[in-house]
Amino acid sequence: MPLNWNRRCRAWPVWLLLWACSTLQAETLVVGEGAVSTLADALRLARDGDTVLVPAGEYRGDVAVVLQKRLTIRGLDPRPVLIADGRHAEGKGILVVRDGDIHIENIEFRGARVPDGNGAGIRFEKGRLTVSACAFFDNEMGLLTGNAEDAELVVENSEFGQAPRGTRGLHHLLYAGRIGSLQVSGSRFGQGQVGHLLKSRARRTELAYNLLYDGEEGRASYEVDLPNGGDALLIGNVIGQSRHSENLTVVAYGAEGHAWPLSRLRLVHNTLLNDGDRPAQFLRVWSDRLPPGASVQAINNLSVGPGLFPLDLAGESQGNYTVGPAMLKDLAALDFSLPADSPLRGRGVDPQSALGADLSPKAEFALPVGTWPLPLPPAWTPGAFQR
Repeated sequence: MPLNWNRRCRAWPVWLLLWACSTLQAETLVVGEGAVSTLADALRLARDGDTVLVPAGEYRGDVAVVLQKRLTIRGLDPRPVLIADGRHAEGKGILVVRDGDIHIENIEFRGARVPDGNGAGIRFEKGRLTVSACAFFDNEMGLLTGNAEDAELVVENSEFGQAPRGTRGLHHLLYAGRIGSLQVSGSRFGQGQVGHLLKSRARRTELAYNLLYDGEEGRASYEVDLPNGGDALLIGNVIGQSRHSENLTVVAYGAEGHAWPLSRLRLVHNTLLNDGDRPAQFLRVWSDRLPPGASVQAINNLSVGPGLFPLDLAGESQGNYTVGPAMLKDLAALDFSLPADSPLRGRGVDPQSALGADLSPKAEFALPVGTWPLPLPPAWTPGAFQR
């Protein structure tokens, strides 16, 4: 038997052997057991491929830098809370992710403050980071990235809110720098303050089936800001500003000039809201600051409240409608769907035919966070909800 095993191993490529060895040696470290009294202890001891488990509770001042190339940090239910409590890692935030393929799951980050005013729940610098079922509250920056052009950030089923009041700086709930890719799905953003709910300078930005709605207590500026253009797909989102918004634009594209060779904005089946009395600009595009050939395609979007949705876009525009808040089922209960008897039911166009690619919604946002699958409807209705 050992002889046959050796023969098999010699036939394996080197990368597969390394993966097999690291998998066999991977360990699970539990915060609070043995020598691992804090998360920072666990991150000092963990090796590539390990999993760190964080039991329920409050962890005050437990800040650290993730140096591993592969690691999973997972909170156990009920979700543990990392509270900065006046401390920070490297002057950047509660957790700093240096590089590698890192997964962070089911952890809440609170109260990040640093001297330069950009304290983040997570500061992501390079590599690939996946954040799932996490929460970011009362941080100067909820989640902030560096500018590594090959970095990838994936955020799933997470919450961002409660931007600090009475402090200096622009407190964005999620701020992606000039990275390669940002993907956000099934997540909820609200209660901003002067800064934006979500800002992305990424080469490619994909926002799918999220609730970005500032709410009564919110005072955010843009709800979605894509200042450097890029290849952006917004599909199946609810994106709404409060009556206290610091800026009347809901979705901004290209305000600071382009950084990437391709700029293309595709908005498909979004519900855009203005809770105030002042007319909003549901979408504003700075075409003169984008590269030649930049296009905007808007299909089956629903604008709610006073404001304008541009119809003279440099691309395809079909199936977009504007209605009053009373046309929705129950705005106060965060039910943004159209009633069954709405005259707009079934008035959308086929997204695949309009765009030449299958960009029809495959899911819908589900409260409090997450998504549920969307069966193919008999006819498409404008907005983020078909049910």
